[in-house]
Amino acid sequence: MADSYEIRRFRVSDDGMPGYTQGADWLQAVGFGFHDTRRNDAFVEKILAMYRVDDRELTGVYQTGQVAPHSLGANVPVATFGTLRKDLNVGYGRQLRTHMVTAVTVRGTHRRQGLLRRMMTEDLSSAKADGLAMAALTASEGSIYGRFGYGVATFERSVRVDTGPRFRLRHAARGRVEIADRKVLLDLAPDVFERVHRHTPGSIVRQEAYRQKVSGAVGDEGKEDEAIKCALHYDASGAVDGYVSYKFAGWDTKPYTIELVDLVAATHSAYLELWQFLGSIDLTERVSWAEAPADDPLGWALEDPRCIESSDHRDMLWLRILDAGKALAARRYSADGSLVLAISDSLGFADGTFLLEVSGGDARVTEAPSGVQPELSLDVAELGSIYVGGVCPVTLASAGRISEHRPGAALKARHMFAVERAPHCLTHF
Repeated sequence: MADSYEIRRFRVSDDGMPGYTQGADWLQAVGFGFHDTRRNDAFVEKILAMYRVDDRELTGVYQTGQVAPHSLGANVPVATFGTLRKDLNVGYGRQLRTHMVTAVTVRGTHRRQGLLRRMMTEDLSSAKADGLAMAALTASEGSIYGRFGYGVATFERSVRVDTGPRFRLRHAARGRVEIADRKVLLDLAPDVFERVHRHTPGSIVRQEAYRQKVSGAVGDEGKEDEAIKCALHYDASGAVDGYVSYKFAGWDTKPYTIELVDLVAATHSAYLELWQFLGSIDLTERVSWAEAPADDPLGWALEDPRCIESSDHRDMLWLRILDAGKALAARRYSADGSLVLAISDSLGFADGTFLLEVSGGDARVTEAPSGVQPELSLDVAELGSIYVGGVCPVTLASAGRISEHRPGAALKARHMFAVERAPHCLTHF
């Protein structure tokens, strides 16, 4: 492999600079990997501008030898890998800087060359060397990333909500909802999201593309998305504390349907009142949402919870711990006590036996003294799964994914790793 390929890492520069052309070629390769329609130059320019805001690092694997005649040139990488860094809410509002991995592709004609493993291991090594304790990704395929130590940490689902006569909420409004110009979300969406992020375990700070998308400033084809509509929720004082971005699915869709682009609410009242608004939209009978939380209060607020038809319950955020001691010490715990964890890591970043001691919710993490036996043994992927409370240690022990050496240790871990509310990641990347 070393003689046939070269890995290059770079950040995108402004239009007209060498890094800009390299970024455009890199985007073309990503498009092949995800079956995207080739983007025009104006769209590419917008995407790369958003990448600059996020300070993304782009990695490409390039052919160094003779390229087959008439095939894509050596300037287009055969494998891609992107990263950016944002804060992850690890419970009780605590933030952990996290290395976010995205745009992972390997061209089908260049697989089984070790390209993905090399990109991943080199990148994770670099992130740990920079002092980061956590990496994260969202996976298009569920069978790839466990072998690199990633574990599923949060879930989401698709819902279709019948907003016909049965749709009634047990909720008395405390604020109000008003229609707004979609473009106000360019400024308002990040502020509202920040409030939500602060009280949502598993939430990760959004990249620049989100405010562009939810406001319709940059649609799927790169042009403004004029179909997007927007409504804002105002609390009793008149401050905006929630919004919904949505589209009408068209008159050919039966029943007539509203499709949610984004629904973000900083309070319980704002969330339910935005749903009351959605249920009142004239000439429509259904709301569909592809990224609804797995643990959603809406069903409990409806007089008839069977208004919700749920499907496609799936993994969302995957976490990969790079430094077990630092990650375990970063979060707050729901129960005091001590726990000895034996963590295995095939890549060698986070393995070891650790003594986790919690007092007043705060943790002290040390290497377990010689001769101390672990209460639980688990792979680093399973530690990632339980880290923000999204997966129960008792369930993983029952599945044979965690080994319990002391009876009741998995239940103790469940109490300790619990968070203040159901974890949910509102950010795809």
